[in-house]
Amino acid sequence: MRTSLLFIVLLTLLSSCSKTVIYIVRHGEKVSEADTTNLSPAGFARAAALADTLAGKGIDSIFSTPFRRTRQTAEPLAKRTGLRIADYPAKPTEAIVRRLGKIRGKTVLVVGHSNTILEIAKGLGAQPTMSTIESGDFDNLFRVQIIRGPFVHSTTLIQKTYGQITPP
Repeated sequence: MRTSLLFIVLLTLLSSCSKTVIYIVRHGEKVSEADTTNLSPAGFARAAALADTLAGKGIDSIFSTPFRRTRQTAEPLAKRTGLRIADYPAKPTEAIVRRLGKIRGKTVLVVGHSNTILEIAKGLGAQPTMSTIESGDFDNLFRVQIIRGPFVHSTTLIQKTYGQITPP
């Protein structure tokens, strides 16, 4: 009887553990500074590179602001995985951070903007080494991993690049 009870307790504890991975990127290169602009040819190439980079990562959900350039960045991966792109408001970032905070045991892509992706990472508990994303910087790929369990809660951040490297 004790062994069965211990087994049930251990099973319950293990089932309450989760690992959530959130990839955060800025949209690809854009044609102009207008809010309604499309991606440039370099931006479309970056979007394809993002799909290639994340294709085997088990992405469960894709979030994008409603701007054309962010959706176009997410579309190649959405088409490849058969996932629908869910919109979120660009500001305030607390809205997407709360939404992401409710996700457990999934792998997610979030496409944002130069003035939001660091805020999102920080809101999730990560500590990026960068203080700003420059206007011409499009190659950052942030991987935030959140481990939750009855005795642990940890957040780790891996900062990488993808696609064509942005010149310094």
